[in-house]
Amino acid sequence: MSTAPSLAGGVSVTPRHVAIIMDGNGRWAKKRLLPRAAGHKAGVEAVRRVTRHARAIGIEALTIYAFSSENWRRPEEEIGDLMGLLRLFIRSDLAELVRENVRLQVIGDFRRLPADVVSLIDDAVARCAGNTGPILAIALNYGAQSELARAARRLAERLPPEQIDEAAIEAELETRNLPPLDLLIRTSGEHRLSNFLLWQAAYAELLFVDTLWPDFGAADLDAAVAAFGSRQRRFGGL
Repeated sequence: MSTAPSLAGGVSVTPRHVAIIMDGNGRWAKKRLLPRAAGHKAGVEAVRRVTRHARAIGIEALTIYAFSSENWRRPEEEIGDLMGLLRLFIRSDLAELVRENVRLQVIGDFRRLPADVVSLIDDAVARCAGNTGPILAIALNYGAQSELARAARRLAERLPPEQIDEAAIEAELETRNLPPLDLLIRTSGEHRLSNFLLWQAAYAELLFVDTLWPDFGAADLDAAVAAFGSRQRRFGGL
């Protein structure tokens, strides 16, 4: 964990690694009598606000749940809208990520996405590969149970059972180069992890907020960080 100046001039604890389940785009649109696509578009604007503020307050790694392996169950039109917004985000924001020294990482089986999206992702990750600053990890076609199953299969192919321990599993996860997960936030009032970072969240602080994702901004992230700083983390000890 790092420390950062608080608004009152003291010192507050800043989590090194924050993950967000960005929930509530559809409900945000429904409340405004807008199509779901409008909610997803507003959600992308929230991604911009939050990722910029996360960098500003010294968060080393931010992992966002952009498209789960279960999201394929949604209507084809909505999936198309989501892929279109992903294309737009990469094309419009990549230059900023490069300029701001952000390391871009994608976790999940993203190669199942449309071929042109995969190509855009590969190019974006390559262009950010030499950066040395904060990490933005985007979970695309990601499911934690699948991640753990893949890790177990790889380990079983090369190690005897007695050598497979927690460290071995962690080294096989797609987040192995990220700091340990400190804080996991879910927006929109739901209280579940939805197959996101199940292993990594074992000792993370969990925060469930009622704010719909398109309304989430810098002040909300500051409040989440303040809540994190107020908690005592014992990791099983006293």
